[in-house]
Amino acid sequence: MAPLLPSSVFASLLLLILLCVSPSAIHAGGDRIPSTMDGPFEPVTVPFDLSLRGNAVDLPDTDPRVVRRVNGFEPEQISVSLSANHDSVWISWVTGEFQIGYDIKPLDPTTVGSIVRYGKHRYPLRHEVKGKSLVYSQLYPFEGLQNYTSGIIHHARLTGLRPDTMYYYRCGDPSIGAMSDIYSFRTMPASGPKSYPRKIAIFGDLGLTYNTTATISHVKSNNPDLVVLVGDVCYANLYLTNGTGADCYSCSFSNTPIHETYQPRWDYWGRFMQDLIAKVPIMVVEGNHEIEPQVGGQTFVSYSSRFAFPSEESGSRSTFYYSFNAGGIHFVMLGAYISYDHSSEQYRWLERDLANVDRSITPWLVAVWHPPWYNSYNAHYREVECMRVEMEELIYSYGVDIVFNGHVHAYERSNRVYNYTLDPCGPVYITVGDGGNREKMAVEHADEPGECPEPSTTPDEYMGGFCAANFTTGPAAGNFCWDRQPDFSAFRESSFGHGILEVKNETWALWKWHRNQDAVSQVGDQIYIVRQPERCLRTAPQTRQWIADL
Repeated sequence: MAPLLPSSVFASLLLLILLCVSPSAIHAGGDRIPSTMDGPFEPVTVPFDLSLRGNAVDLPDTDPRVVRRVNGFEPEQISVSLSANHDSVWISWVTGEFQIGYDIKPLDPTTVGSIVRYGKHRYPLRHEVKGKSLVYSQLYPFEGLQNYTSGIIHHARLTGLRPDTMYYYRCGDPSIGAMSDIYSFRTMPASGPKSYPRKIAIFGDLGLTYNTTATISHVKSNNPDLVVLVGDVCYANLYLTNGTGADCYSCSFSNTPIHETYQPRWDYWGRFMQDLIAKVPIMVVEGNHEIEPQVGGQTFVSYSSRFAFPSEESGSRSTFYYSFNAGGIHFVMLGAYISYDHSSEQYRWLERDLANVDRSITPWLVAVWHPPWYNSYNAHYREVECMRVEMEELIYSYGVDIVFNGHVHAYERSNRVYNYTLDPCGPVYITVGDGGNREKMAVEHADEPGECPEPSTTPDEYMGGFCAANFTTGPAAGNFCWDRQPDFSAFRESSFGHGILEVKNETWALWKWHRNQDAVSQVGDQIYIVRQPERCLRTAPQTRQWIADL
């Protein structure tokens, strides 16, 4: 019989095997990056360090990054968005100037063409497509409130594109000599179990502050192939129509006849972001700051007008929920501020969409919506219980791997969890509502003495009612809050920042959260998220049950 290997040699061989079969193990600093296979993890809280965070101060409208830099009907606020699959993208832009005042006259969108010329080479741009255009207005027929009408917003869909290919394009109206410079973008890889975008930047609650500029600078330095914005875009609803802003709208403007918004902030944001999103596709889901109610009960008009969504391509009839593929990842974008119960159109669409996902082609399933179900901060604590109660079983039964949320202005990563119980088949929930907006950072935790909210204050008026109650099982049974950091909360830290998702193969994905420390981007949290579908075998969809092969 061969002699047994010494334990140290055996350990070295085991590590070598691990490195060969998975990307898990060593990063540049020499430390092993943990994986979800090592979990569940003991909860960690990084103490808040006020000295490293500046105040969230808005960029003024005189900042050269937000002023209008084009003439006449030349395009500005240019962006790229994905369609449902790699072979199609949307190009969006704005022409003409917005108007704000008491006597406004909307531009006629039919007077300016919506043309994109594109090709695989910068010269010549061999292909041309004609898009559609619109103008929207934000109207307040009350004394002292100014009305707004946008420039002409254009959306054009490019089709027949090759996967993982660089394309060049320019947009505008050549008949009046109003064309943009030439930009480029790269299409997503074709869907397949070994085909993924290199880096996906994910963040939420961005705003337009000096903190925002730091976040976007750090995002650019990571050279992402795709940007996912998990709601709360420019915070235009924190301003009166005269441009006066406040961190607490209801505190400062509680007597206004309707919740005003200062729509030019949207234009400032589009100009600031163009340098990134004219080259890197951006996918957006609505947040509560996009509601923007106006006369006639209209809501979400700015959000639905300014971005292009693959709604029709993914079988949705709404801009609030849709899906798309990015290589071997299927993204599901959901709306938390419209109906989501079992009888709703959104829920029925989600059932159909999930049932049609072929995990042999898109192994990874990622869900995105704005307010988090799993949140241990005092801010927005358990206010989305109605949505969780209605949808969590469906999300769980189809094996969603990761959920990204915003809303809470901090960072938090969960252990795998289902129904507040640690579960190896549950998703990893990640909150990245820390993009840099002007509202305060979330610092207090609901499990700290005196910080547990009164249950009656937790629901949001848009969430469908009151569903949160005292826990009936587990360590927090009989209480509304835990008395310590909950088991489902693996890591939390209050800091502005952004995340990068790097899917390596059909099993392993590296998640890194980059905190903004002064002007420097630092990795504050990193983990390999590992899919183990063999442990969680789904039975027939109508039963929506999982069997854990322990």
